[in-house]
Amino acid sequence: MSAVIIDGKQVASDVRADVAKKVAELKEKGINPCLAVILVGENPASVSYVTGKQKALAEVGMVDRSVHLPESTTEEELLKLIDELNKDKSVHGILVQLPLPKHINEDKVIMAIAPSKDVDGFHPVSVGNMMIGRPGFLPCTPHGIIVLLKTAGIETSGKHAVVIGRSNIVGKPVSILLARKDVNCTVTMCHTGTKNMAEITKQADILVVASGHPHTLTGDMVKDGAVIIDVGVNRIPDATKKSGFRLIGDCDFDDLKEKASFITPVPGGVGPMTIAMLMANTLESAQKAGN
Repeated sequence: MSAVIIDGKQVASDVRADVAKKVAELKEKGINPCLAVILVGENPASVSYVTGKQKALAEVGMVDRSVHLPESTTEEELLKLIDELNKDKSVHGILVQLPLPKHINEDKVIMAIAPSKDVDGFHPVSVGNMMIGRPGFLPCTPHGIIVLLKTAGIETSGKHAVVIGRSNIVGKPVSILLARKDVNCTVTMCHTGTKNMAEITKQADILVVASGHPHTLTGDMVKDGAVIIDVGVNRIPDATKKSGFRLIGDCDFDDLKEKASFITPVPGGVGPMTIAMLMANTLESAQKAGN
């Protein structure tokens, strides 16, 4: 048996195409969906992520209000900028690229973004809405994972989903979304404190792996036919590549693809969905502002 590879690039492309169509409709009504992405400093990974977001904004026809601030920007200056963007009715979404320089308090910055413009879904109000099933912005990567499962036609209702990782960005929110009635999984969360992890993962129908470590999940840890969603992005040295490294996930892909029924690759699986769902959230914010 060889697993069906879930093509996140294709699904993300379809989401962006749908967003672009709806952006064009809003523009006809005089509403120009706009996202402000704030980058502080020169973290290479962050610069690359922001470039990806800018490309997506151009593709879907949204206004790009990106702001690149120097590393020396003070917390006060950043909070003042967020306050200005909160008040600016032409801006529909605000995203501050993390991590921030050490002298800036990330929690304070996330809290400063108006929940109505929190298209990243990280504000405690957004998290609370997700928790109790109220309308609000869902965090992009976890929401993207649910869209991948649904698009691939994977049966989720009544299935046992095991999530490896408990971060606020992926592990915790995806556990909540998997347990919601529209997905209807029974969810177990594993983390660094979990004993006998393989015993738990072998029971899983669906595995979402977001541990941040390569080879967290190997073939001997899963049952035949399991669905595997790999959220990890790890750089490992590779002399054959021009960059000197290659990207791998948190799962042993080659080992698992012989046992799984469906699996996401890295790159090209969950990654592209994150930016696609960000575009969808920004569109939703602009639609609400226009009503």
